[in-house]
Amino acid sequence: MFRELDYQETPLGELILRERSSPSLGGATVCEVLLDGEYLMSSHVTASETALATLGIAAARVTDGPVLVGGLGLGITAATALDVDDRIEVTVVDALPAVIDWHRRGLIPMGRRLVDDPRCTIHEGDFFAWFDAPPAIRFRSILVDIDHSPASLLDAAHARFYEPASLDALRTHLLPGGSFALWSADEPTPGFLDRVTGFATVDVHPIDFDNPHSGPDRNWVVVAVAG
Repeated sequence: MFRELDYQETPLGELILRERSSPSLGGATVCEVLLDGEYLMSSHVTASETALATLGIAAARVTDGPVLVGGLGLGITAATALDVDDRIEVTVVDALPAVIDWHRRGLIPMGRRLVDDPRCTIHEGDFFAWFDAPPAIRFRSILVDIDHSPASLLDAAHARFYEPASLDALRTHLLPGGSFALWSADEPTPGFLDRVTGFATVDVHPIDFDNPHSGPDRNWVVVAVAG
């Protein structure tokens, strides 16, 4: 039932890219990612990744400037950001070279779309480390889809990003009126939202969608706008 497209051992665990025929989709081919034995994403479950880009960019009170995406995955968030208008430039940062290689080799459903788009730059590295130094450029929007949620992390080292000091540092990388949007598989806790200080507005958007593999589902997108 499964065809393994790639297998890599990473610092976060075993990373697998596979495709399978889905009976719930009439036999359509589904591309899936698993990390350390845990299901991460599917090419047919993309509503919340799309919403991360559309809600995040729409909330910005500035209409020019580049977009920064933390987490590449199957490329849905970055591709949606590029589709907002033909002037947007997108930088994507991902810590796993294997994921970047999937795009370069065209192994994922959208093939080499991001790699071949001159408006998109993909960097291998620690996304969270971008905010340890003063900003070289400022962004219209920063979109983050890395951990399951602020309370459920892929790596314990990510915890510092969700603290007030790091979120304040992120805010300095935004243009005035720029937006920060965060994807979460679980409803963000009041404790986390209380740490998103210094922004003019903070909104939580539930994203309801039909998961063809399991039925009705919900994720969340937190959107904060800098003053």
